[in-house]
Amino acid sequence: MSSNAAIRAAVAYAALTAAHEVGDYLVQLNTDAVAKGKHGPEGVAACLRHVTSYTVTQAVALYAADRYLGLGLSWRRAAAGLALSAVTHYAADRCAGHWADDSDDAPLLVRAAHKAGKSGWLIKDPRAGALLDQAWHKGWIGLAAAVVAGR
Repeated sequence: MSSNAAIRAAVAYAALTAAHEVGDYLVQLNTDAVAKGKHGPEGVAACLRHVTSYTVTQAVALYAADRYLGLGLSWRRAAAGLALSAVTHYAADRCAGHWADDSDDAPLLVRAAHKAGKSGWLIKDPRAGALLDQAWHKGWIGLAAAVVAGR
């Protein structure tokens, strides 16, 4: 990776992470936060609304950073990075309210967390699910930033 690509990646990560905080906590509607993990169409619709506003927030932040700092980002790569962030955000947010569920009916990521040895923590600590959710998001944001920064 060239030094220019490394700079683009660092700036993209900073912009996407800052926008993540804004989109996940300030922009997200309470009704969507409550419903996004529900089974069925109501949960799907709430999660899609949230991920749409979240992704728009990230796109605006990335665009502003690119324009203000003259990064010369490829908007095809930016779109690919934003899509990666959006898809993985949706996958985790459909788990909302289910992290302590160790049944076979739990969402895939929840089952994976339990199989990875997180059951005790997830069942005993009411904050555990939110912490795993945020770690998942930020890990994928790092990869999305690398996608955005490439040539």
